[in-house]
Amino acid sequence: MMTQQELEKYLWGAATTLRGTIDAGDYKQYIFPLMFFKRICDVYDEEFENALAESDGDLEYAAFAENHHFQVPKGAHWNDVRETTTNIGLALQNAMRAIEKANPDTLEGIFGDASWTNKERLSDAMLTNLIEHYSEQTLNLKNVPDDKLGNAYEYLIKEFADDSGHTAAEFYTNRTVVKLMTMIMAPQPGESVYDPTCGSGGLLLNCALHLKDEGKEYRTLKLYGQEINLLTSAIARMNMFMHGIEEFDIVRGNTLSNPGLLENDELKKFNVILANPPYSIKSWDRKAFESDPYGRNVWGTPPQGCADYAFQQHIQKSLDLGNGRSISLWPHGILFRDAETAMRRKMIEQDQVECVIGLGPNLFYNSPMEACLLITKTNKIESKKDKILFINAVKEVRQDKNIGYLDQVHIDKIFNAYNKFENEDSFAVLVDKQEVLDKKANMAINLYIRPDSLVSSEEACFATAYQEWQQSSGDLKQSMEKLFKELV
Repeated sequence: MMTQQELEKYLWGAATTLRGTIDAGDYKQYIFPLMFFKRICDVYDEEFENALAESDGDLEYAAFAENHHFQVPKGAHWNDVRETTTNIGLALQNAMRAIEKANPDTLEGIFGDASWTNKERLSDAMLTNLIEHYSEQTLNLKNVPDDKLGNAYEYLIKEFADDSGHTAAEFYTNRTVVKLMTMIMAPQPGESVYDPTCGSGGLLLNCALHLKDEGKEYRTLKLYGQEINLLTSAIARMNMFMHGIEEFDIVRGNTLSNPGLLENDELKKFNVILANPPYSIKSWDRKAFESDPYGRNVWGTPPQGCADYAFQQHIQKSLDLGNGRSISLWPHGILFRDAETAMRRKMIEQDQVECVIGLGPNLFYNSPMEACLLITKTNKIESKKDKILFINAVKEVRQDKNIGYLDQVHIDKIFNAYNKFENEDSFAVLVDKQEVLDKKANMAINLYIRPDSLVSSEEACFATAYQEWQQSSGDLKQSMEKLFKELV
């Protein structure tokens, strides 16, 4: 059995085969489907051998569908492609499509739409090298259990994000922030969890893994997501399967213009929503949102140049009315921009906002902006009604190569402050919602609380400036008096 490190090195080794001929940002559209194809075939073989042993060598019984997680049709196995010497890309493409067709309820479209037959990008020689590299190890359950493969898959997602430049944010959310968001939401067995812009599925997946780590029944958690990008939605689905998660539904489509998770012609309702929506989208159908058929414009219609509150209202409208709770990662602008004041006011008046957490810089992938977490609830407990907790955790971050990370000590400090829901010197403050409304619904965190060092440094700067002003005023007074004496 391979160690975690050996597995990661082996899987990443395939990507190095593509260097020089394919952009790093495009690795994922070839590596993930290939890896998933190999996993399906190796597990199928393992299941076949187990069934064969149970049935004393009955080949017909071993091939029965009930003995297999996924069906691998004749001629569509990894070994069939491996034996192909020319037009390997076509053989790969045909095998993947055959597997999708044989498993329509679970695997339709999961291998994405990579151009395997483009020989200018993927020559037969290169594909042979890729296939031989993956053939070195057996990716069955005995050799590579779900949790180990899942961790390796997440490792690859992170590596591809590092190599993808500005596009990384489209499919990757900083996993240390994901951990904090999951802890705050505290999903429970049997609950439904939704991410309206799910990327590679990290937020959803982490909810299940969080329960698993706590020793709770994670398999009853129902995971739902929507993702606009075909490849990214496929990566998210593969991510679930690689981790052994089966109770999920990830649909492809534009969440704002075509929400894909409906129930009785209305938006499906969820207990927990976690989201890192794309921020400040300018090209969206504002006109349609004005008369949204799903009634999502509960607070109003956002400006054309910024769809942030379209997503936030979609989130709010999708929450269970009994115990719905949401947490979304945004730039700080969502807290105070003038154009959104009226919508923010309604959100606060309806007592939807429970907590606002200011985070440090570089937590958005490949962006130096400071982030914040907006936490809402449809039905606050009595002690939290008409109150908003502000946490200024801008200093609780570690910087490493222009990327911010929340270490466990940072996560614990923020999480504990949220749970206590009370004032904490220079870190957290509990504010009546009316006070926020009186400030024109401005939720800029510095209006309510500033970190100790920031206050003291600003006070020091002010004291220095004041002292210098006094000194210069005195010097000016003396020089003026001297001038008047000389004039007289």
